[in-house]
Amino acid sequence: MLSAKSLFQEIVDDDESFQLFCSIAASGESQGGWENARIAALVAPGMRELAPKITRHGADEDKHGRIFNALLKKRGLEPVPVPPETDYTMLLEQRGIGLAHDRLRRDEPLSEDDIIVYLAHSRVTEQRAADQMDMLVTYFGNHPELGKAIHMIDHDEANHLAYCHEELLRLAYEGHGRLIQRTLRESALAEIRVYRDVSLAVMGHMGRILKWPKAKAGALAAGIHGMYAYERVAGWHKMVDLEMPERRDALGGPATPAPAF
Repeated sequence: MLSAKSLFQEIVDDDESFQLFCSIAASGESQGGWENARIAALVAPGMRELAPKITRHGADEDKHGRIFNALLKKRGLEPVPVPPETDYTMLLEQRGIGLAHDRLRRDEPLSEDDIIVYLAHSRVTEQRAADQMDMLVTYFGNHPELGKAIHMIDHDEANHLAYCHEELLRLAYEGHGRLIQRTLRESALAEIRVYRDVSLAVMGHMGRILKWPKAKAGALAAGIHGMYAYERVAGWHKMVDLEMPERRDALGGPATPAPAF
């Protein structure tokens, strides 16, 4: 029987598939760390109070990248190149979602609208990350090799999502509600397409590594398309709703270190 737990267990148990999985995850987290560091450096002059929180966000993402690389090292594995079709961050940028990397490379201050776009995009992608980590905690929270890392990352992703909710609500109260809602909707609809495409690409690579039969690969692809159809009709709404979080000022302090990694 196919299940998320059994599929991930297959990936974890095989060195080559585990190597690809951790390499993709580490690359994405490291890109997120760089993006947040640049945004913190260029944050709009009228929003400088956000800079420490954006910096903390970036430091957490960098830490997650190091954790995934440490998991590889524990098995005696090295990171491998990330296939372009599995590069979630790059594909989102190509669809015009978030702040373009060439914009972040220029030493020009960002506008207030730029920061709102960044926060709205982050609210959408952090929802995806938080949901994925919740799933992994459910299935692998007690795993001797992965459990500690998964719990650590899950805690951080929950903080990132809370921070996005709180700051977007504050900005909505200050009169930016229309831009926020428009950007959230555009980001969510683009993200679910990219997530579908990346999921299909990742499962394609895993299927070749693990020699899945055509019937199994086809069933997985059908499941991914089915999830996209659901998200296209209704599921995306979860990514655009804003609620004041229980965790207030979630990124108000320094990044939590990961001494074990």
